[in-house]
Amino acid sequence: MDQPKRASDTPFPIEVEAGKAYFWCACGLSQNQPFCDGSHKDSGFSPVRFDADKTGKVYFCGCKATANQPLCDGSHNR
Repeated sequence: MDQPKRASDTPFPIEVEAGKAYFWCACGLSQNQPFCDGSHKDSGFSPVRFDADKTGKVYFCGCKATANQPLCDGSHNR
């Protein structure tokens, strides 16, 4: 698999908790978007760890094209 599967045309707004780690699905195959469920096995992709430094809403990329993994950078608009 050379390119990730586009999981969504919009970002995933998620409430995160300070001090907690989240694992963003980079391959687009997870059934638990935007988070990894292990579906990347043998795909050449690995999940991206996100460590929340504060509690609040963040926008995880859904199109998998962001240059700011794992957060949305607006790439879904291009």
